[in-house]
Amino acid sequence: MRRTTKRVASYSGPRRAFDKRYNFIGLSLNTMNYYGDLSPQSDRISTDISQTKTGFAFSAARRFGPRYMLQAQFLYGTLSGTDATSADSFNSESHSRYLRNLSFRNYIKELSVIAYIDLFRNLHDYSKRPPWTPYAFFGLAMLLHNPKAQAPTFDLEGNALPNAREWISLQSLGTEGQHSTLDPTDANYGIKPYSLLVVAIPFGIGSRIRINDLLDLWIEVGVRYTSTDYLDDVSKNYVDLGVLKSPQAKAMSYRTAELGLPTDPITYQGKDQNFYTVQNGYGQEHPSNIRGNTNANDVYVVTGLRITRILP
Repeated sequence: MRRTTKRVASYSGPRRAFDKRYNFIGLSLNTMNYYGDLSPQSDRISTDISQTKTGFAFSAARRFGPRYMLQAQFLYGTLSGTDATSADSFNSESHSRYLRNLSFRNYIKELSVIAYIDLFRNLHDYSKRPPWTPYAFFGLAMLLHNPKAQAPTFDLEGNALPNAREWISLQSLGTEGQHSTLDPTDANYGIKPYSLLVVAIPFGIGSRIRINDLLDLWIEVGVRYTSTDYLDDVSKNYVDLGVLKSPQAKAMSYRTAELGLPTDPITYQGKDQNFYTVQNGYGQEHPSNIRGNTNANDVYVVTGLRITRILP
């Protein structure tokens, strides 16, 4: 009888599987860096740290077991790039980017679903989770964007633009001929307006640190590989300025004119029968007059600090 009583007193029942499952919500502050056609160098890992921008995110997630969790997140932040400050005018490799003189700013709205895998398992409930654990993540995101640039003071003929220095949406201007009629022999023939709603693949690593029973601190670095090359409105070749629809579009497609008189000028007659004097290699339709790199989509990196609270 005594032996039976001892067994009953120490019995706690089977551990329930859902003890390891719980929900949590989070808030994060982020920095965002852009990698694309307006980076300082042509190298894929080139970025301008001075163009680092901030963002924030709200998240909600559920843990499904010892290692795995699934998170939904909304992120808002800014990406930017500018040839004027990123490209070194005295460097032979980046001098062409300096002469191009393009720039952009893009407010990013990202909605993602991301799976997390912890390195250290939690075999107990949330109150006995490890004090810290590294993790990896990957997922799928939808991205709403709209690249803009500040309008120059004057058009290419020296006339004052009515919206000088205002931030203008670039997609509707068709700076690479998206809204123009191009000949089959043109380098950008067949180009279509790019979508402002695109897909991105988030992936990265991080570390989660337990603060107390309910709060965690997350430190992570994530890459977003996007399905577009137009976060910066730059991808293909220059087009004949005569095919663009407005003085605004021409001035924002070819911005080398803002640097002063061309050092290697060339004059040509556009398809609108007007004459244009531009820097040789810029602002004119030709297979070798490259405005961007069409072979690589744009990428951005999100580095963040997040506080999450467990909902027991």
